[in-house]
Amino acid sequence: MSLREKVGQLFIVRPEALVSPAKDLSIGYTSVTALSETMKSNFKKYPVGGVALFAANIVSPNQITSFNTALMNMCDIPPFIAVDEEGGRVARLANNDSFGLKKYESAQAVGKSGNSANALEMGNTIGGYLKKYGFNMDFAPDADVFTNPDNTVIGDRAFSSDAEIAAKMAKAMAQGLRNNGIIPVYKHFPGHGDTSEDSHTGAAFANKAKEEMEKCEWLPFKGAGEFDGVMAGHISTPKVTGDNTPATLSEKMITEILRGELGFKGLIITDSLEMGAIKGENDYAVRAILAGCDILLMPDNLSEAFESVVNAVNSGVISEERLNESVLRILKFKTRLLEVRD
Repeated sequence: MSLREKVGQLFIVRPEALVSPAKDLSIGYTSVTALSETMKSNFKKYPVGGVALFAANIVSPNQITSFNTALMNMCDIPPFIAVDEEGGRVARLANNDSFGLKKYESAQAVGKSGNSANALEMGNTIGGYLKKYGFNMDFAPDADVFTNPDNTVIGDRAFSSDAEIAAKMAKAMAQGLRNNGIIPVYKHFPGHGDTSEDSHTGAAFANKAKEEMEKCEWLPFKGAGEFDGVMAGHISTPKVTGDNTPATLSEKMITEILRGELGFKGLIITDSLEMGAIKGENDYAVRAILAGCDILLMPDNLSEAFESVVNAVNSGVISEERLNESVLRILKFKTRLLEVRD
């Protein structure tokens, strides 16, 4: 693989980024619903490893099946085709009535049953229809523990305010997704359920000590396995790391704790790099890779982020060994996707 092909594997982007790679997509764009010649041309320069689709990209069953097939056929290496399909208010397909899919009230409603079989059924159902429509990655389950009543961004997206219940529910839902060939992505490490801020709009803080987070926020993430993903949130944990660095950019949080102490062996994906909590950070794409993240999700400017990583490898800031570590992990996942696909 060439350097640009390797670097490309580190990116999952909105399809709009392949229409206008140098545009700041956080300030508006026209939603893409089909593959265009412009996208194919830009993909040759920016051979990204995956695409994340949102409600505006998903019009109807026939449209999304055709779009996802075209995206898959565009790439020599199978792309990750991802979506946020948690159930409840975050469900890009189920909340589109043209699909006629089963809707879930919320993860919290499932969690209240206390029966992990219900979360497994939820994962199997969602995984089944995602596979049918050509997806292979789901940014779910939400593995946050909802402990702060002032928290509006998580709320009923979490299975429970009890860490043990949240853990068993998240693990069961992930199993259901995996049963259908969908890669689950547990989110949002190190835990967004106790923050009072929304990382979409600005800095978010979890102010617990490490010992508290080990017993609560981190418990669900211990269930994530070798062929699962974990989404790192832009959440600062000053009592753990000693500073206000967001977890996505923190080597201590990502490499020392998530990889080292929690023993996670799967893919580590950043939360969206368009979000307010990260936009003020310099060189965030390079710093996230140095911290230990494998995949950069939706940088606000693909061209700028892509070239910054290429330049960092060429200058030795990111070693070839570090780059290859993530690329090999990503390719292992993609090989497994081919193995489990009918």
